[in-house]
Amino acid sequence: MTGASVLAALGLIVFCAGSVLAAEPFETDTITTSAGDVQVTFIGHASLMLRFGGKIIHVDPFDQLADYGRLPKADLVLLTHEHRDHLSPALGKVRTEKTVVVLTRLCAEQVGGGTVMNNGDVLTIMEIRIEAVLAYNLVHKRPDGAFYHPKGDGNGYVLTFGDTRVYVAGDTENTPEMKALKHIDYAFLPMNLPYTMTPEMVADAAKALKPKVLYPYHYGDSDTSRLVALLKDTPEIEVRVRRMK
Repeated sequence: MTGASVLAALGLIVFCAGSVLAAEPFETDTITTSAGDVQVTFIGHASLMLRFGGKIIHVDPFDQLADYGRLPKADLVLLTHEHRDHLSPALGKVRTEKTVVVLTRLCAEQVGGGTVMNNGDVLTIMEIRIEAVLAYNLVHKRPDGAFYHPKGDGNGYVLTFGDTRVYVAGDTENTPEMKALKHIDYAFLPMNLPYTMTPEMVADAAKALKPKVLYPYHYGDSDTSRLVALLKDTPEIEVRVRRMK
């Protein structure tokens, strides 16, 4: 092979590798359940995309994180609350006339045709049991003294796939309602100040929930290594850090 041929071949390899990276910019994990695999795609911040049973589930799609027009359309969308980084124009890019949108009362004031779940409600959609869990602040407040996330406004969601329970907490602190949840296998807990939890709060919640796997998410500039250190003596909880700033 001539020098020019080698360079051409190397260029093709680099081009192909770049194309693969461009096509797969997000990290993914697979959760094995009795009802089939759940593939989790980590879009970033609080945005997730799940594939299960041939269906696509988007959680809090945020238009600043991805070109949602190029991502798969949603069979189901879950919106935890009405803040702009959780309810954004990305919804319109993944929604079709057949998409089921599960949302809060305040989200429904901005989004027509959704299915409102109040705190404590339980629904089964597409063979997925969905439980709406309170998501709110106990400590952190705005300068005017109002909580960033008042009690009753936001939801977290527990999704049950076969024998596996996945908790996506939304924007919340380590509330009594969260810590009372049972049999959580995978937990996505927010960790960014001043809006949600410190690493210490997340560790406290995790020790109560006892998930097999803990994903810190929506963590901004928080030090994820601090959380890992806080849970180093709790080996039954695997902390998985993905790109979810």
